[in-house]
Amino acid sequence: MGKVIAIANQKGGVGKTTTAVNLAACVAEKGKKVLVIDTDPQGNATTGFGVEKNELENTVYELMLGECSVKECILPNVVENLSLIPSNVNLAAAEIELIDQDRKEYVLKNEIDWVKDQYDYIFIDCPPSLSMLTVNAMTTADSVLVPIQCEYYAMEGLSQLIHTVNLIKKKINPGLSMEGVIFTMYDSRTNLSEEVVENVKGALEERVFNTVIPRNVRLAEAPSYGQPINLYDGKSAGAEAYRNLADELIKG
Repeated sequence: MGKVIAIANQKGGVGKTTTAVNLAACVAEKGKKVLVIDTDPQGNATTGFGVEKNELENTVYELMLGECSVKECILPNVVENLSLIPSNVNLAAAEIELIDQDRKEYVLKNEIDWVKDQYDYIFIDCPPSLSMLTVNAMTTADSVLVPIQCEYYAMEGLSQLIHTVNLIKKKINPGLSMEGVIFTMYDSRTNLSEEVVENVKGALEERVFNTVIPRNVRLAEAPSYGQPINLYDGKSAGAEAYRNLADELIKG
C-alpha cells in the first residue's frame, strides 16, 4: 500500500513544486515506485518532468470531473520508476464545477484509492492556497510535508497551515499526520538562514527534517530543461540535498 504525501504551503515561492519534483525523482531513483499528482493549475510539476501541459487530453481536471478514469490520465514512466498525473490551467475551473457536488472533498481520494497499492509513494503537489484542491489533496494523503523558505516570514502562515491540517484530520481524514517541515533556499552565507532554522525548530512540535535544501543555481535551471535535478545535474549540491531528503523520508 503506497504512502500518500501532500506537499503543501499556502505561501507561493517556497520551493513546494521544486520539492515535489525532485524529492519524488530521488525516491524513484532509489528503486521505489512513485506517482506524482499535480493539483496546481499552474502545472509546474508537469512541466518539471518535461511534459507539454497544454497538449494533454486527460489531466487531473478531467479525472476530478469524472470525464476519465485514473488509469487514463496517468502518464507512465516520465522518468524511470516515476509516473505522473498531470495538470494544466483548466484545473482552475474545478473549484467552481465541484461546488454542487456531494462529498466534493473526497473526489480525488476516491480515484486514487484505485491505484494506491501499485506505488510505494504518491506525492501530491498542492496549489499555493488553502483551496478545495488542497483540501482534496489532504483528504487523499496520509501525511503533509511542508517546505519553508529560510526567510524572516517563514513562521507566518505555518500556524494557519497546521490549523488546516488539524481541521481536516478532525472532520474528514482522521489518519492525516504531519510528515514534517523541510527548509528550502538555505543560504549558508547569511546568519538569517541559520536563525530562521533555529527559531522554527524551537517553536514547532512537528518533525523538522535534518536535510536543508540550499539555494542552488542548478536547481533553479532544471525545470526549464524539463528534468528533475538528479537527471539534470546529479553532482550538484541540490541533487545531493534531495537525495539526502529521500533517504531521510524512506527511513522515516
